[in-house]
Amino acid sequence: MSGHTKTKMLTLTGIGLAVALVHTSIMAADFASPKTSWGEPDLRGTWPINHLISVPLERNKQYGDRLYMNDDEFTKAEASTKARDERFQGGPIPSADAAGKAMKQTSLIVDPPDGRFPPLTDYGKQLQAGMHGSYKTDQTVFDSVDDFSSWDRCITRGLPVSMEPRNYNNGIRIFQSPGYVVITLEMAHEARVIPTKGAAPLPGQIKQWMGESRGHWEGNTLVVETTNFGHGTSIGMTSAGVPGSPGPLQPSSDDLKIIERFTRTANDTIEFEMKVVDPKVLAPGSFTVKYPMYLDNSYALYEYACHEGNTAVRNYIEASRFERAHPGEKKPAQ
Repeated sequence: MSGHTKTKMLTLTGIGLAVALVHTSIMAADFASPKTSWGEPDLRGTWPINHLISVPLERNKQYGDRLYMNDDEFTKAEASTKARDERFQGGPIPSADAAGKAMKQTSLIVDPPDGRFPPLTDYGKQLQAGMHGSYKTDQTVFDSVDDFSSWDRCITRGLPVSMEPRNYNNGIRIFQSPGYVVITLEMAHEARVIPTKGAAPLPGQIKQWMGESRGHWEGNTLVVETTNFGHGTSIGMTSAGVPGSPGPLQPSSDDLKIIERFTRTANDTIEFEMKVVDPKVLAPGSFTVKYPMYLDNSYALYEYACHEGNTAVRNYIEASRFERAHPGEKKPAQ
């Protein structure tokens, strides 16, 4: 392919993406967002993200810089999603939630433009090598809870992954009261309490699993900035279980900052955007995820009682100790 032809194709791709974004912006501008009784844009309701199960976090290289599939590709995606739902929903006990629909969107990551997870800095690679957990394929020694991630231990998935889909328990519910927005996440029973009236930030030395969020309104858009992350690589940017993730262990530094934007563009739609900024870890400094959320108040959120049935930590430790005490012993046939 000549340089001129390649440049022309990239230009057309950029124009197509720009047109799509402009169209979305026009729709949002024309939509009169409902208001709460105290006058703030109303985001209340249940906004499950099951429809994103079929959208990978990281884009398949075959799509290049294209954020959306063409019609032929989408027809194949619909058939694949239907087959996936039938496979996981079959049997006496479904093993995963149904996506319910295919999406034309080729990846959750929209920046970098190729939709790929950005490379890590040398420091980021160092952090990644020091991460522990059951999702680390080459880890064989498990002796204490310190050898497990916070996700293994049912503490939290952390951010940004808590705002990304998984194969099940994708419920998100938004509550509002004057000066506050609360985002309840079905998986790992998180409740993000977000002040929106200029609450002072916490001192930098106070660190939290999910960071500390502060919000404000820009027109009809709720903007949320989250900082004060802590606990080093025990969480990191673990994307374990997120469809199409580049791997389960993405590290983060304590300087991680996440900027989210929630814009209601229709009665049943919120455009969600999340910029993850961590220049110590990410070589380009950041990446951005974007997707639509759809209102479904019939979706039922159930208690995520992870600790009550979590025997995995004990089982891993017992199995690891036994294998090290009996080296070379054949494992029983599966």
